[in-house]
Amino acid sequence: MRSSWSNKLSLIFGPRPPLNWLLLCLVSVLALIAVLGSSSSNTFESLTPISVPDIYTNYRRLKEQAAVDYLELRSLSLGASRQRELGLCGRERENYVPCYNVSANLFAGFKDGEEFDRQCEVSRNRERCLVRPPKDYKIPLRWPAGRDVIWSGNVKITKDQFLSSGSMTKRLMLLEENQIAFHSEDGLIFDGVKDYSLQIAKMLGLSDDSQFLQAGVQTVLDIGCGFGSFGAHLVSLNVMAICIAAYEATGSQVQLTLERGLPAMIGNFITRQLPYPALSFEMVHCAQCGIVWDKKDWTLLLEVDRVLKPGGYFVLTSSTSQPYGSSLSMKNSMLTPMEEMTPKICWTLKAQQYETFIWQKTVDSDCYTSRKQGAIPLCNEGHDVRSYYKPLASCISGTTNKRWTPIRNRSSSPHQLNSAELEIHGVQPDDFFEDLQIWRSALRNYWSLLTPLIFSDHPKRPGDEDPLPPFNMIRNVMDMSAHYGGLNAAFLEERKSVWVMNVVPVSALYTLPLILDLGFAGVLHDWCEPFPTYPRTYDLLHANGLLSHLSSERCSMMDLFLEMDRILRPEGWVVLCDKVGAIEMARMFATQIRWEARVIDLQNGSDQRLLVCQKPFVKK
Repeated sequence: MRSSWSNKLSLIFGPRPPLNWLLLCLVSVLALIAVLGSSSSNTFESLTPISVPDIYTNYRRLKEQAAVDYLELRSLSLGASRQRELGLCGRERENYVPCYNVSANLFAGFKDGEEFDRQCEVSRNRERCLVRPPKDYKIPLRWPAGRDVIWSGNVKITKDQFLSSGSMTKRLMLLEENQIAFHSEDGLIFDGVKDYSLQIAKMLGLSDDSQFLQAGVQTVLDIGCGFGSFGAHLVSLNVMAICIAAYEATGSQVQLTLERGLPAMIGNFITRQLPYPALSFEMVHCAQCGIVWDKKDWTLLLEVDRVLKPGGYFVLTSSTSQPYGSSLSMKNSMLTPMEEMTPKICWTLKAQQYETFIWQKTVDSDCYTSRKQGAIPLCNEGHDVRSYYKPLASCISGTTNKRWTPIRNRSSSPHQLNSAELEIHGVQPDDFFEDLQIWRSALRNYWSLLTPLIFSDHPKRPGDEDPLPPFNMIRNVMDMSAHYGGLNAAFLEERKSVWVMNVVPVSALYTLPLILDLGFAGVLHDWCEPFPTYPRTYDLLHANGLLSHLSSERCSMMDLFLEMDRILRPEGWVVLCDKVGAIEMARMFATQIRWEARVIDLQNGSDQRLLVCQKPFVKK
């Protein structure tokens, strides 16, 4: 007796259904089961907590967009969440700085000092992982307390290394339990930083150091800066002092200076030029920096001459074994060769007091053509173009540069350029001031957006209470594609207590000379390579259009984001402005390196979006 189901089949296909039809039914059933299983899996997956970015409009805080945009971004988040999160690096890489591996450089064949130089090609194929903070790392103290007191666990210097350091360093620092305190009034040089700065000012013919700006000194390159106390004092006078020092595996000057929230970067006077254009600084300062200037046929001193502006000053202070106030040993060991060399590069000894000597670079470019035969030659005209770690040169550069303007002849105020000065840089005044107006508005929006998050949104800090307003958690900003330095200028106008490292990409419009002439900190850099700094040294990273710009380069975007994570401190912030496609890609990378990401629609009719990210405090 047939069942009702068999009867129905018989009515349709006859007494015996075709075999191929039965096979088709079987395949259909299996496919249906697979679809239902997949749907069920997705249903349960949707119940799992997933980090979904918050969406804002017109930079308004915590205001969600329409549901359709929310669902669109949720689907993007689901796709990004399936990307594998990167693991943490080992403890041995807590203070890892790519391109400065001395043993690897030696193995690669570098010698004669080049093994201590920046060699990025040696570390190209490095492991992709997230550099973790040290075990005892703590969020830096809020500004300005964090300038004078840092957590010893945040930097790679042990108590034994501190106690074995020289007496000069002991006067600078006081180790109290887990803190290092910097007392700027106590002994950088002789009677203290303030007295030393006053001494330099009077040697320049000024009544006091508050007149540095009036004398045309607004940017200082501080070589071998110790732990930044002289630079900290200059910053209090509104003079931008940039510390550069060689890479050190332990107790780094650059790492401690940046931990204090002061401008610094790794820079070597060994075999290559610094990544600054000719005529960049009004003063170059070297206090016990350990450089033997007459080595390598004076090419190190010629590099100082290259970056000095006309009428700029080279300040050299060197301690001796002689009693305080004696300069006999200094004169015998160093001054005599310098006395012979400096006229050959058109420098004059302006002043000498105790163990401090100040030379001034000529303001007259005709001086170089009137020198005696056999003098150091002048460089070719094309030598000044984009100095990016070129080999040191044994010639004098910048003499035919259109920016050859004596520092005391500037007609504009500090941090400003007049129309004639802008035209020297090939920039139309209308374009420059329009760019500045854009960044004035953008900064107000950024600050409005970040304020509630910076001041009240710290759920990930283990064991610490949230900061109370009005303390500012941001001390320094890196603008990764600075253009004219408009963001830096907007910070100054708003009187925000931060400084900005303006980075000009090597493949972008070459605006670094303009940025340095404004008196800002700036550097040329190839973002296909790591930045010359230690981990956890910046509080906020900003980039406008950089991702789209680099999309046609040889750069790996994942390597770029890993580098951003390395130099960003825990709980630090990233603000990226770019086209929709670039921002969606960036959010995917941000998810992989564990950042929290929020997408913001500017609602101005353009295809631009903001991606605001925060790096979590990960400790394992």
